Amino acid sequence: MAPPMSAFALGPEQDDLMKEAVRLARETLNAIARDGEPGRVNRPLVRALAEHGLLRRLFPGAEGSRDVSALELCLLREALAQGSTESETALAMQGLGGYSILQSGHEDLVRRWVPPIASGEAVAAFALSEPAHGSDVAALELAAKPDGDGYRLSGSKTWISNAPDADVYVLFARTTRDAGAKGITAFVVPGDSAGLAGEPIELVSRHPIGRLELDGVRAGRDQVLGDVDGGFRVAMRTLDLFRPSVGAFSVGMAQAALDAAVAHAGQREAFGRTLREFQAVSHKLAEMATRTEAARLLVYAAAAAYDAGRERVTRSSAMAKLFATETAQWVVDAAVQIHGAAALERGHLLEHLYREVRAPRIYEGTSEIQREVIARELYR
Repeated sequence: MAPPMSAFALGPEQDDLMKEAVRLARETLNAIARDGEPGRVNRPLVRALAEHGLLRRLFPGAEGSRDVSALELCLLREALAQGSTESETALAMQGLGGYSILQSGHEDLVRRWVPPIASGEAVAAFALSEPAHGSDVAALELAAKPDGDGYRLSGSKTWISNAPDADVYVLFARTTRDAGAKGITAFVVPGDSAGLAGEPIELVSRHPIGRLELDGVRAGRDQVLGDVDGGFRVAMRTLDLFRPSVGAFSVGMAQAALDAAVAHAGQREAFGRTLREFQAVSHKLAEMATRTEAARLLVYAAAAAYDAGRERVTRSSAMAKLFATETAQWVVDAAVQIHGAAALERGHLLEHLYREVRAPRIYEGTSEIQREVIARELYR
């Protein structure tokens, strides 16, 4: 294990991990990402993440025998985002779907699915959102009706990362009507199940995402994650781990935008001076750097709290995601303004980040939902 992080700095092993991940993203993974079909799962990229040992850090051991470190997950996501947002997303989605199985699955499910997910041979997805119920998890409607020794699943899911191309879905369905959050069950559903269909959704970024339609999809009791009617707990345990790392993804994008803005302002001349010599620009850069660092420390603190098993991790996770995603949007926008029209050209780094940075304020709980969570936690 890497030495613990202090309140102010990473340990040497953690620092080396980030540097190596940034290097891999820029020198190797980014080219593979560019060759992928926009909006669809890039399987060569997923396998490359495994071949370079990054996926194994989320699923260590032959059968995922050790829990992932939330801090290490954050470091990986931040570092990859600085060099290749597509690579970061591919890693995160494998983790989100696969770790739910590792965390809550019985031994047979873990043995069947975690090794191929960790090796990049199987693509995983986390299927929670529905057309009428995005952030309102307790209100989902996809029905799981008893059928012999199992269930039949019918309904729709949407905005599901890696759909419709995933090999396995962690899918949440209602097993008890009118029971709110207490009537939801998590299932592991193979992507080739009879009655399961889907289509991609085209977003402003290249993110692979789609809809799913389930028409009587069979799921045995051996496909249940955790307990029947205990799916809400499965979802929340997974999201508590991954929400700070959404913030880490955003911090990585903010850092990439800040680096680009610092370089541009030091070279670009206007009215006989470099942009950095104008106080309006230099003070903007200072504010960008300060907000980015504050977001980074909030993310690291939330991750460290999760790893330490501390109470109130839900509040710190929500704070980290809220502040980091909002900060990243502001920093990227400021970097675009410093660059001017060139940053809006298709293919420019900042044009890419401008499209990518918007989604994290929505998925895994909108900024508004994070504020609700934080406010509720204040009165517990």
